Formats: sequence, structure tokens, C-alpha cells
Amino acid sequence: MANGNDNKKFKGDRPPCSPSRVLHLRKIPSDVTEAEVISLGLPFGKVTNLLMLKGKSQAFLEMASEEAAVTMVNYYTPVTPHLRSQPVFIQYSNHRELKTDNLPNQARAQAALQAVSAVPSGSLALPGAPTNEGTILPGQSPVLRIIIENLFYPVTLEVLHQIFSKFGTVLKIITFTKNNQFQALLQYADPVNAHYAKMALDGQNIYNACCTLRIDFSKLTSLNVKYNNDKSRDFTRLDLPTGDGQPSLEPPMAAAFGAPGIISSPYAGAAGFAPAIGFHQATGLSVPAVPGALGPLTITSSAVTGRMAIPGAGALPGNSVLLVTNLNPDLITPHGLFILFGVYGDVHRVKIMFNKKENALVQMADASQAQLAMNHLSGQRLYGKVLRATLSKHQAVQLPREGQEDQGLTKDFSNSPLHRFKKPGSKNFQNIFPPSATLHLSNIPPSVTVDDLKNLFTEAGCSVKAFKFFQKDRKMALIQLGSVEEAIQALIELHNHDLGENHHLRVSFSKSTI
Repeated sequence: MANGNDNKKFKGDRPPCSPSRVLHLRKIPSDVTEAEVISLGLPFGKVTNLLMLKGKSQAFLEMASEEAAVTMVNYYTPVTPHLRSQPVFIQYSNHRELKTDNLPNQARAQAALQAVSAVPSGSLALPGAPTNEGTILPGQSPVLRIIIENLFYPVTLEVLHQIFSKFGTVLKIITFTKNNQFQALLQYADPVNAHYAKMALDGQNIYNACCTLRIDFSKLTSLNVKYNNDKSRDFTRLDLPTGDGQPSLEPPMAAAFGAPGIISSPYAGAAGFAPAIGFHQATGLSVPAVPGALGPLTITSSAVTGRMAIPGAGALPGNSVLLVTNLNPDLITPHGLFILFGVYGDVHRVKIMFNKKENALVQMADASQAQLAMNHLSGQRLYGKVLRATLSKHQAVQLPREGQEDQGLTKDFSNSPLHRFKKPGSKNFQNIFPPSATLHLSNIPPSVTVDDLKNLFTEAGCSVKAFKFFQKDRKMALIQLGSVEEAIQALIELHNHDLGENHHLRVSFSKSTI
């Protein structure tokens, strides 16, 4: 170590060095072991050398390649790593390699490096796992494919990052909807991490009784992320554009849409809403052993400021008013918006803008319902136009003053009997699906026939492609229409339609096809 640059007191104004595979770590707690320091680098690649300067609370870590070191620095720049709960600072060293052969006190560092390299990433067994599935197959991918079933609360990219980061460094995430299912591809730095995460999380629920994770290894070995926004993220490259002009979801909004019993809810103690995932303590993984909780995931304060929805705990901070634009002014009514947005939450008020009737404000019961409605309805076609929904800057929809000219464009639905989600834990929470051409019909009286129902939808202007009653329960049926747009319009027109015998038809989007 010819030039002692790094050993001088760090002044903070040293120009940043050019990338090097040797990294300089500062502010290391004095009781930290060599293995703990090495563990910071392991997710990014092989660690080839280590020099601890305990007296100075510093260390040098040499990675096998400069690329691994760059990935590591890029990852830890926005997310400061911690050892023993103390923040540690990492930057490139002036050294291009570490020569430690003739330095004293290197035996422990070398032993720690040997111990790590003795376990090739191809054969890490998870402690306590049956040996047959505890080994990693050679060539296994670091990319997981995640499908989320029973998605009746929105799961954001941030939530996935937070859960999966428990098992190692998450480099990239891409989320998308396929076959009416919310899916994600998530790339770890190392297949070992993917293996741990799959074993621990597959089949678990993110929130109580919903949002079930189904996890497989992807055939892809690496992901190519072009944009950093609320759909995709490369955590090693903060310089990527957001793409298609849509701003990335702001961090405070992104994770703000909790569900009862969401991970790390500030109200985790509220009766009956314990977070759903339980972790067993796996040695070598710093996963808190909290029974029945997805570890107290420490969401950074920027990600969420205690905005979790607990039924009956008063309205949720966060915005519950949506601005809906590009509507068809000739056909849209407050009641139509109430019925459509009511599929994803309880609509309290609707205001169609007096001077610009293609725009409307829709006030939902809380922020998570507003987010859900926005996720599912923005981009759908209604009456020949593509509807757009965003969060409004208004916190509430004002009712017109007495005698104010309004043309019936503002309506208060807060006491409507048609709210689907008034009862806490209602079954309806489990039947929230994206708009689809197949509708689920229920509350059908016994006297109503297939033809009655087909005619009802035909008269509403729909082309009926298929129809079937449920075998076990003739009160329910599926009807497949010509397009998603037809189905949306039919739902608006026929939900709560009086079928006689005191039965009002209930219409929802279906996840099934006929």
C-alpha cells in the first residue's frame, strides 16, 4: 500500500475517485467482524480481499471486478448500508488493488474470505431446509417471476422492494399486468438470494388473507430496465429517465396505500390486523423473528408516513379525490361515475366540471380506494374515449351552495345503499378485478332465464358472446360481451337493475372467462 492517501483523516472535500474495484469504507463500528464487512460486498460479486483498520474505524474491500464495485457503490449511494445499526460510508479507493501479504493481523481477514469462498454460490443450503430443495442448481437464475393472486389492495413496486430486500440486494424490478394478473420480475445480485426469497415467500400473503405471492425462477438471467418509474426500476442506475412523460409516483404517495394489517403499519397492534407474513429466523439472514408479521419492515420515512388504512380509524391521510379527464361529456353522468368507480371503493361524492364537462372529481372513502380505482380504470375506454384518472390536488369535493346553479352535476353519494365495501371484511374485497369483457352477475331471481338476461344486455347495446349460470348456484352467472368497453358500459347501466321479485342485479368484473 504505497500511497497512504486513504489513511489520512477523511476531509470530505477529497474529489471523488474514479471507479476502482477497491472500496474504502468509513465509520465502521469497532466491534464489527470481518465476515460482516465482507457481507456488504457479497451480493454484488466475489470479494477478493479485505483490510480492516480497526483503530481508524475504516476498511478496504477488494471486489473481483470493477463492475461489481461500481454496482455496489451505485446501490449503496441512495440506500446507506448499516453494520450493527450504524451507517457505513462507501466510496472508491485510490488503490487499484490491495496488497496485504506482508501486513500483520491479516490472518482473520484471510480466514473470513476463505470461509466465504468455500461456499460457492452454487451450493448454499438454507439452514433447516430439507436438503433436496436446499441446494441451488448450477446456472439458476437470480431473477424471480412473481405473480400476486387475490390482489384486492394495490401492491406497489416499493412494497415488493421492501419485502424482497430482506433476502439480499434487489437490483431491478419490472411490474406488469398479464392475463389479468399483476406480475413482477425481480432481479437479485446473486441466485442465492433469489433462492432464499423463493423458499421463504412463495405462497405467503402480503396482507391479511389477500395478495398471495406465487414465485418461480424466471428463464431470464438478467433484466433490462429502460425507465425508472412506478412500473419499473433499476436500483443501480438512478440516472434513467421516467419514460413516456409520466412522472414517477412520488415516494410519499407510492407506499402510502396500505391495507388493514399492512406490513409495518403503525397500527400493527390493532386487533385482528396483524401483518400476514411470518418469517422464521434463518441463520445468516438478518430477518427479524416476529411471529405473524412481515418483520417490522423499516420503510424509510420518505416512503410512507404512517398512512395506513385501518377500517373505522377515520379517513386516511393521503388523497382520496381523483381527477378524471377525457370523459365523453354527452354521455357521462355523476351516477355513471359513481357506479363505475364504486367497483373499486365507496364513492362519496362526484362533481362533473360545470365549465369543462369532460372532467370530473370523484371522492372515494379513502386513499387506498382512490389508488385502486386509479390503477384499474385509468386508460380504459368509456363511451368511445380513453379515460384518464390521477390524484387531484383537492382534498374533498365541495357541494354547491344553496341556490347555486349546478345543473345536477354535483352529487353526494355518502349515504348510498349501493356501496360495496361498507362492511369491514366484506367478501367484496376479495372480488376486485380489473375491467374485463366477462362480467359476473349475481342476485338473479329463480324466474329469470338465460334469454331474459341475454336480452337485457342486448337491449343495452351489447353483443353477447357467451353466457353461463353457475352450476352450484343459479343466483350467479357469467356473461361475456364483445369488448371490455362494452362490459364497462353495461356495468354502469345494469348494476342494480331491478329484475323483479325484489331482486336487484349485481354486476362486477370477472377474473374468469367462459
